[in-house]
Amino acid sequence: MEKAVSCDTSRYHNLGAAEKCTEETEERSKKLFVPDVEIYCGTMRSLRRGAVALLRFITCVCALHRTSALNIPLEVEQLPTITDQSPSSLIAFPFDESFPVTCEAKGNPEPEFRWSKNGQEFDPSLDPRLIKEENSGTFVIPNNGNLTEYQGTYRCYASNKLGTAISREIEFIVPNVPKFPKEKHDPVVVEEGQPFTLQCNPPKGIPPLQIYWMTISLQHIEQDERVSTGLNGDLYFSHAIEKDSRRDYCCFAAFPKIRTIVQKTAMSVIVNTKKSDMTDGAANAILQRRPSLLTPSGDQSQQQLVKGEDLKLECIAEGIPTPQVEWLKIGHRLPPKAMKENHGKLLIVPKVNQDDSGKYMCKAKNGIGEAVHYFIVRVEEPPEWVFEPESQLSMVGSDVLIRCSATGTPKPAITWRVNGVLLQDSPAENRKFFDDTIVLYNAKASDSAVYQCEASNRHGTLLSNANIMVMNLPPMILTKEGEEYPPSTISWSKDESPDSIQVQELRSTVHDNGTLEIYSVEKGDTGQYTCWAKNIEGSSAIEAQLYVKDPTHIVVAPEDQQILIGNTAQLSCQAEYDKSFSDDFELLWEKDDVEIALNYTEDSRYLIEDGILHIVNVSHEDQGVYTCVARSSVDQDTASALLLVLDVPDAPENLVLTEHKGRSVKIKWIPGDDHNSSTTEFIIEYEESQWEPGNWKELLRVPGNHNSAILKLQGHVDYCFRVSGVNTVGRGAPSEPTERYKTPPAAPDKNPENIRIEGQLPHEMDINWEPLVPIEHNGPGLEYKVSYRQQDVDLVWTEHMVKRHSFVVKNTPTFAPYEIKIQAKNHQGWGPEPNIVLGYSGEDFPSAAPDDVAVEVLNSTVVKVSWIRVHRDKLHGHLGGYRINWWRLRSLVDSKKNHGEKFAVTFPGDHNYGTIPGLTPFSEYSLIVMTFNGRGNGPGSHPVNFKTPEGVPEKNPVFRVTDVQKHTVALAWAPPFEPNGILTGYLLEYQLINDTEEMEPLQTVDISNPLTTKWILRDLEPLSKYRFYLRSCTTVGCGPVVSEECSTASESTSTTTPPAGHSKSASLTPASVPKSRVTKPTRSTIGLTSSHEGISTQGWFIGLMSAVALLILSILIACFVNRNKGGKYSVKEKEDLHPDVESQGMNDDTFCEYSDNDEKPLKGSQQSLSREIKVGDSGDSLVDYGEEDAQFNEDGSFIGVYAGQKEKRAPVDIKDTAQIPA
Repeated sequence: MEKAVSCDTSRYHNLGAAEKCTEETEERSKKLFVPDVEIYCGTMRSLRRGAVALLRFITCVCALHRTSALNIPLEVEQLPTITDQSPSSLIAFPFDESFPVTCEAKGNPEPEFRWSKNGQEFDPSLDPRLIKEENSGTFVIPNNGNLTEYQGTYRCYASNKLGTAISREIEFIVPNVPKFPKEKHDPVVVEEGQPFTLQCNPPKGIPPLQIYWMTISLQHIEQDERVSTGLNGDLYFSHAIEKDSRRDYCCFAAFPKIRTIVQKTAMSVIVNTKKSDMTDGAANAILQRRPSLLTPSGDQSQQQLVKGEDLKLECIAEGIPTPQVEWLKIGHRLPPKAMKENHGKLLIVPKVNQDDSGKYMCKAKNGIGEAVHYFIVRVEEPPEWVFEPESQLSMVGSDVLIRCSATGTPKPAITWRVNGVLLQDSPAENRKFFDDTIVLYNAKASDSAVYQCEASNRHGTLLSNANIMVMNLPPMILTKEGEEYPPSTISWSKDESPDSIQVQELRSTVHDNGTLEIYSVEKGDTGQYTCWAKNIEGSSAIEAQLYVKDPTHIVVAPEDQQILIGNTAQLSCQAEYDKSFSDDFELLWEKDDVEIALNYTEDSRYLIEDGILHIVNVSHEDQGVYTCVARSSVDQDTASALLLVLDVPDAPENLVLTEHKGRSVKIKWIPGDDHNSSTTEFIIEYEESQWEPGNWKELLRVPGNHNSAILKLQGHVDYCFRVSGVNTVGRGAPSEPTERYKTPPAAPDKNPENIRIEGQLPHEMDINWEPLVPIEHNGPGLEYKVSYRQQDVDLVWTEHMVKRHSFVVKNTPTFAPYEIKIQAKNHQGWGPEPNIVLGYSGEDFPSAAPDDVAVEVLNSTVVKVSWIRVHRDKLHGHLGGYRINWWRLRSLVDSKKNHGEKFAVTFPGDHNYGTIPGLTPFSEYSLIVMTFNGRGNGPGSHPVNFKTPEGVPEKNPVFRVTDVQKHTVALAWAPPFEPNGILTGYLLEYQLINDTEEMEPLQTVDISNPLTTKWILRDLEPLSKYRFYLRSCTTVGCGPVVSEECSTASESTSTTTPPAGHSKSASLTPASVPKSRVTKPTRSTIGLTSSHEGISTQGWFIGLMSAVALLILSILIACFVNRNKGGKYSVKEKEDLHPDVESQGMNDDTFCEYSDNDEKPLKGSQQSLSREIKVGDSGDSLVDYGEEDAQFNEDGSFIGVYAGQKEKRAPVDIKDTAQIPA
């Protein structure tokens, strides 16, 4: 928009006429505030403008200025001018013989040519394969070899002594021959009625690309509303039909510019047609479904294109019936030039411009529902000249203005060059640069040059060469014949200043008609401007007020949103505006082009805070297009966003039951609104009135694009149905129930499942099964026929009719295989033929023990036990595994035997060896092996005794400092409780700890007398800290270390130091010290001595011996009493070796009871994994040694636990179900 006040004084030939011009203009508005303003000094037209708008720049002209194109004869010296050049893209088509790269120019002197390639100097004459033309910049690339080395971007430079002109950039493109990859396609298998897509994935090549789908015999694939080719070349099928099955779908990609057509490997499609006899409810769902989009994906997409291109929007949908596609433009009508192709699936808007930007929507719908997709279309523009620089011929001493301005989206970047060199690299003192204008002040002849202006954005580049010639010319007569009037001079002043406005001061230009144009207007340009017209008759003036204001602009625009119903939506909008409009500025919101009324009451759901619109408790009515309007008194800016409200699907409507066929019925419904989240599936539920009235249960699920299904029903049931939809938000409300539909009675459709055969007793077989639920009865009078026969023995089935879901077969052989089948029956008839299940009758205890039990000692704590498996005939049941019971007879340190704790380990499964860990070294043990089944344990094997070798001793239980002097420390200790062998002595070590807590070298004392329990270390440093270490040793090695610390005294005083941190006490047995070996220390010689006093005279020793004697006497008395009660031990041992097998089953239903006091696991053992152990009534048998199970790997390595029991003599049965595999 332009505003002008004009007064053309050329029509008035005297001062009075000029005054009349002034009077006319004074009547017009003197205060202008408009976007683009030109203030003319003239009266060519009368304008009355009262509008006020945003000012971007002001033009005021009062001067003579010529900017016409130059056409100077070549006889006159002049700058080079490019006269011919190649296009910006030069494609090397394979069928062309050669490719000329053109550059022609004129000038005086004659121009010389040079080239650059990819920004580097390039001389075509140095390449013998290139053809160079004389007196020309053109060179020719012949098509006789590898052209890829010439691929790149070229630029031509034409120069003479006056300057240099340049060509546009020329890109030489060598296209590759497009090819489809060699690949093998698996057949596309699709169910009838389902959608599918055949992908083309054409290779890249020189556009345009044309896609054809044909058969191998070059017959076009028929396309219609159901079958169509997308913009990406894929072939879409809305739903598959039987005739789509074929083996020769071929995609052909044609590239017309390079005259090439390539073919993709043929693809095969197999359509599985629906069979009428299928019984699965989901498979019989009617293939009518609401539309969904095959392309594009999602709810919204964006498309960006360049002005002048064709907009192509595509929506291809699937569904049954085939959906129809509609097109809309949100808030506007479709452009009149819009066209629909491909059966309405493709919208084409040719040669788009900015008016075609906006939001488009496609809607695919059929009688079942609809699907929508939104397209955000943005139209950008390549650069276009607003002011293209023109060649000029100017006089020496004049000011020369060169302007270059371009528009485009995004805004083009302007690059200036002079003689082909970037402007910043060729400075000049009299040259100034203002935004889009170059000014040469007091131009000289040496300022003659070729100025290049290049405007570029991502969509293209514009280049213009302007020849600026600075020279003096003879006078020229400009007036026409017969024109007689005094010439007038025009000048401008600002704010009553007497000085005229200078061009260089305000970035301005004075045009021929007297207009003053100011570029890049600033706030400082605000003021009152006066135009003066003067001639010999007088002068006249007009005034205009200029205000420069900031535009109103939305800087934070609202964004499209999807929000769940019931939540609060927030739409942001922030705007900038001129602060002088603070009283008039307002920010308001519109919904669907209707202003939102804000009443700020408690019930209002709309609230605006800091430019953010809050919509509380969003409902379906809040969905729409929201527009933020930032408005001042002179201008406004708007921005819009789409708010979509998401919710679960509405309940389906109009449920109808049709096609009643006894025990099947077809149900149809109309889907409810999916609320912007496509329905993924429908859930069909039923309720019956006989067994669980009011309880709805799921019957069937069908895909969300279906609206009907065939329901397979049970007999003799009074049904009603309802349907609910599911989408990504959740499950919607169910529909209203249908009318009731009662099915006729029928024979059972199925037989009982999960048949279990168990044997609690040796001569019985318990049969249990999962009964049919009431709805599966299909009619009254349900019974079960139980049939069984012994496998490979009986030919005839024994049958029983029962109404319960269990049956006991008595008087069966022990652990015999049986065939069992169970068939359902009601008053209407029998169910289907049942499947045969194999089971076994009850188990009995194993009757044999493992043979050839052998023990292999692996180390001092682990042995490997092997045996020969018990024969299957002796198991009398399912093999549960093997069990080893063992106990410690004595320590080899002394010869006295005592029955130690009993331990057990179980190896589930079929094993012939196992490993026993955690044994005590240097001990004698005994063990037996037995097998077990689900009934219990078998007899034990003959006991096998074995011995474990020596090991290292345990840690000393007591180690303490008994006396500390200035240079000596006395130590005392007790021997280990378990020496695990014959003690050979002790290893005593000590070291000094210095003031920095660093350790000095370790000193060692070997004590070879195992009876020694005291030692005195001498020649220690006073007031020093020492650490002492002690270990007990056997011939195998030394055991774990025990340590103690103390500091020596400052004076030689007798000090007894109690052990720090020890709560235990132990008797220390002194002994005479034999000869000991001392390792010589590195610091100084340490004197060693031992206690030589006799221990027999010590009081503590006499007390200890008395206590030991009393303890031994008590044990002897207890043993004597025990033997009088239970007989001699040897008799009990014989009973252990021959347990009474028959008596083991007398009380098989009872379980052993244990207390924590009876469980004494070995050192380091874990708790038992299983406690389900049966106990018989037999006497004191070795079979029961051990009550806990343990697990081992297949190789016998220990992975479980073991435990012991004190003298429990009852035989033990291990239930098969309690075993945990090793």
